Amino acid sequence: MGRPSKLKLPRPPAGTSRRGFFQRSGAAVALASAAALPLAAVAGRGKDSRQGASVFQHGVASGDPLQDRVILWTRVTPANPAAVVPVQFELALDPGFANTVARGSTRTDASRDFTVKVDPARLRPGTTYYYRFFVGSEASPIGRTRTLPAGATQRLRMAVASCSNHAAGYFNAYRRIAERADLDLVVHLGDYLYEYGPNVYGSVRTPEPPNEMVTLSDYRLRHAQYKRDADSQALHRQHPVVCIWDDHEITNDAWVGGAENHTEGAEGTWSERVSLGLQAYYEWMPIRPRDVRPAVGDPRRNERAFRIGDLVELVMLEQRLSARSQQLPATVPTPFGQGFVQTGEFLNPARTLLGAEQEAWLATRLRTSPARWKFIGQAVMFAQLKLQGAPLAAGGGVFVNTDQWDGYQPARDRVYDMLKGGNGQPPVDNVVVLTGDIHSSWAADLTQDPNNPNVATGGYNGATGEGSRAVEFVGTSITSPGLNDPAGNTAAFLRSVNPHFKYIELNQRGYMLLDVTRERTVCEWWYVDTVAAPSNVQTFGTAFEVQHGSNRLQPSAMTTPPANPPALAP
Repeated sequence: MGRPSKLKLPRPPAGTSRRGFFQRSGAAVALASAAALPLAAVAGRGKDSRQGASVFQHGVASGDPLQDRVILWTRVTPANPAAVVPVQFELALDPGFANTVARGSTRTDASRDFTVKVDPARLRPGTTYYYRFFVGSEASPIGRTRTLPAGATQRLRMAVASCSNHAAGYFNAYRRIAERADLDLVVHLGDYLYEYGPNVYGSVRTPEPPNEMVTLSDYRLRHAQYKRDADSQALHRQHPVVCIWDDHEITNDAWVGGAENHTEGAEGTWSERVSLGLQAYYEWMPIRPRDVRPAVGDPRRNERAFRIGDLVELVMLEQRLSARSQQLPATVPTPFGQGFVQTGEFLNPARTLLGAEQEAWLATRLRTSPARWKFIGQAVMFAQLKLQGAPLAAGGGVFVNTDQWDGYQPARDRVYDMLKGGNGQPPVDNVVVLTGDIHSSWAADLTQDPNNPNVATGGYNGATGEGSRAVEFVGTSITSPGLNDPAGNTAAFLRSVNPHFKYIELNQRGYMLLDVTRERTVCEWWYVDTVAAPSNVQTFGTAFEVQHGSNRLQPSAMTTPPANPPALAP
């Protein structure tokens, strides 16, 4: 949330478009194939997971789990930067590696910044595994991961994170997530790292390199800094992560042809900058760079889906680099800065966030998935957010942020058409939208016309939730600043204008925890006490849930973790 002006000067953020209201209110890397490694080759190696600190400075990670495989990641710091480094790995059912189920070897070198990915297959569904890497006799830390379940699945428990700005503070929320042994996976919704130089958007810690990310070396060095962070390493070591980028992985307010924080020429071409940023992203993140998507040759196309038994279809959307139309300016003056109304080019049906192909893919996933719940993981808020409310028939009111779905209303209407059905298509129920980006916490019923109280004409009843077609849970940031609203006055004002929001909290940093059964999905908001210094304090904020078939929110309570979860990695 928030960003500096386009000037490359170390000064406090001051925006005129994306998220500015809140401030004014207060190159794909190649996968290494797993080759057979003789058992004797690793015999006698030490079991101490703290070995190899000089070689494995960036820890280990896993991600993109499927029912029979999962990406395992590490990075080697070589003694010789010109070397080709052989790397071995082990995968076991126990943290002591008494029951090893896979071993393999690969190589890495400077062409992929000495990062390593393996994708061991033929694993058991719904199973926790432990893994480690070796370079010679040096062992990496031990990691813990888990495959997705197959068939009948009764429960899923996962954390949701976003907006982890190293310069803005300490990743205390990552550590709290790492300590939860009962999680099946973690979803990161973008802004995993930020592009700015020192004292531009955060001054708690100094970014590396000490300038804005523009070159391949810049992007790699920033990823390396984030992966050296102890709390980040703890998160990745204990849980598989499913991630999608937002804008700051390249630069602020990105769209298919450019970005607010990109100067063409002085910072190279936009296509070159995207290519370099994505090359580093695919190298440094535990993400599978090839998927079942048809556009396998385009690194900008990273939408993908994960089938979590018959319980959840997790659909991850790419909303920045593959098709997004440029953001329009907000030109309507309000007491809180510039807003906008839905007229003129804002109503152009050609404007898109996803592009026609991704929209069609999303529709197919929602309509055909056999899973009980359909989760949409994405970056920017889907619910309407207004400064002045009005029914659609009267123009809809005054909106806040042109960078979120409000700036692309015809595209959002097409998603609502998917949910409502018609033209021979059935309606889609049990859709839960998961969102990051805005550095604050929100729970919303999703309705096209929230300020129209007449449900019969497509409106919404704020008291009962009737007229809602789905729900949205928006998570706050790991560190990036929100709004100083300690008394809740701004939140109360926004709720008075936007009756579909059931919860708004604008101050605190933390994460969401989702507990899913066949009968309900509960979202809990958990908050840390500070990001200004390391801390182990977290508190439960609140919880809301959606019942199977209801498509609307109701208050809930903290859930009970399952008993006897698999042991954390040592």
